[in-house]
Amino acid sequence: MPTNNTRYYLGFNLIPGVGPARLARLIEECGSLEAAWSADELAMAMAGLDKRTSAALCAGRQRINLDHELERVERAGVTLLSIDDPAYPHLLRNIPAAPPLIYVRGSIEFHNTWTVAVVGTRSPTSYGREVAQRLSYDLAQNGITVVSGLALGVDSIAHQATLDAEGRTLAVLGSGVDQPYPERNRDLAARIVKHGALISDYPLGTRPVAMNFPARNRLISGLSLATLVIEAGERSGALITVDFALEQGRDVFAVPGHIFSRQSIGTHRLIRDGASLATCAADILESLNLTVAAVQQEARSELPTDPIEAKVLDLLTYEPQPIDEIGRAVAMQAGEVAATLAVLELKGLVRQAGPMEYVRR
Repeated sequence: MPTNNTRYYLGFNLIPGVGPARLARLIEECGSLEAAWSADELAMAMAGLDKRTSAALCAGRQRINLDHELERVERAGVTLLSIDDPAYPHLLRNIPAAPPLIYVRGSIEFHNTWTVAVVGTRSPTSYGREVAQRLSYDLAQNGITVVSGLALGVDSIAHQATLDAEGRTLAVLGSGVDQPYPERNRDLAARIVKHGALISDYPLGTRPVAMNFPARNRLISGLSLATLVIEAGERSGALITVDFALEQGRDVFAVPGHIFSRQSIGTHRLIRDGASLATCAADILESLNLTVAAVQQEARSELPTDPIEAKVLDLLTYEPQPIDEIGRAVAMQAGEVAATLAVLELKGLVRQAGPMEYVRR
């Protein structure tokens, strides 16, 4: 049940201009959160609130019915966690200007602080897609909660791979948790609610606007022990998450890419500037000194006894390969290669990484 403090945190969260720093000063000036909600103009001025913010607070107190707002949140199936709630994420509580209130749609189990943010470009190459899928899947298999932002590209792949591994994932939104964005990820968001949570510090009903997304990135890094960057251009939004991670004292990892790819400019610069290089989940787990939380996945099946299947499987690596190149390498007709790959895929030994491209599992 929401505490009395939660009521007032919710009220302040609905007042434009009252961020964590201003709210902290107002509470200090008034002596308590409840007193801060009832602050007079002198107390607001003493706390350093400008006239515009003070006017917004006065108007908001007249307009907002806290009981009705709490009921609205409950009807939406959303949980409120204030910063003084024991269930509030420990890692997030310790960042500078931590959000006083977060909205959670899904599981509120944050006792497991084995969390890693996976971020990157919205337009990954086939290499980037494969890296995001494999590393996120392997992190989830090792008991890591994967945090990302539900955006297209690397974010979506990270969430999807974690769900495929039957792991837990958190999506931090630049909108209300009742307004997941983008539209094409609505189904993915619904799955995340069942196997993790949608999280935001924006009120219900907040529409996704461009200015919200850089600010929400501080929550992505703040919820995580470390941030992993997979493909980022020179001005990628993922680099904003890195800046927040460094400010919060969190580790940063980057995956190297092709040196001629524009999508690797940002990640290579991070590595040059001191980010840890990551080529597999083990690099991250070992660097963070994490004990593996799940038993390593057993081999899906024994090596195939069919010589043609074995020949094709031996050729495949974790780098996506077009089916025509596979055919040339093993001197087989296209139809025969396709049939063999289909059998190997059914056995769980290979996976289609893209249109007519395959990788080894």
